[in-house]
Amino acid sequence: MNQNINTRSLNSKTYMLTVTALMTAVTCVLAPMSIPIGPVPISLTNLAIYMAIYLLGWKMGTVSYLIYLLIGAVGVPVFSGFTGGLAKFAGPTGGYIIGFIPMAIIAGLVIEKFGSRIIQFLGMAVGTAVCYAFGTAWFCILMKTDVVAALSTCVFPFIPGDIVKMVIALVFGPMLRLRLQKAGLL
Repeated sequence: MNQNINTRSLNSKTYMLTVTALMTAVTCVLAPMSIPIGPVPISLTNLAIYMAIYLLGWKMGTVSYLIYLLIGAVGVPVFSGFTGGLAKFAGPTGGYIIGFIPMAIIAGLVIEKFGSRIIQFLGMAVGTAVCYAFGTAWFCILMKTDVVAALSTCVFPFIPGDIVKMVIALVFGPMLRLRLQKAGLL
C-alpha cells in the first residue's frame, strides 16, 4: 500500500513537471508569433499564461512562464518577433515581459480561489492592468514620453484583443481542465 502512495505521488510530480514543460513550450511557440503594430507588438503570451494557470494552478503556471523567460534570456528567439536575449528586457517591451509575472500570480490566485467565471475574468483583467502598469512605466522611462502618449501607444490598442484572449481562456481553460480531470490526469 505504501508503494502505491509513493508511485501515485511520483506520477503526480512527473505529471506536473511534464505539463509545466509543455505549457512552457506552448508559450515559446505562441509568444513569438506577434503582430508588430508599433514599439509594442500584439502577442499571444498572455493567452498562453492564462491557459497554463487553468491547467497548472497559479504556482506552476507562473513557474512555466519563468522558465520561458529564462529560455528567452539566454538568447533563444522565443520573445515577440522571434527575438531573444537579455537586451529584450531593456527594450520598450521589457516592462511588459516582467509585468506578466505579477499578472500570472494575480490572475492565477483569483482563478484558483473562485469558481465564478465573472470573478475569474475580473482577476485576469486586474492582472492584465498590473502588467500594463509595469510595461507603461518602463516604456515612459525608456522612451522619455508622458503617460498619456504611452497609454495611447501601449495600452489602449491592446485592450480589445486582451479581452478576447481572456474570454478564450475563460471558455477553453476550464473545459480542458475538466477533460483532464475526467481522464484522471489531474
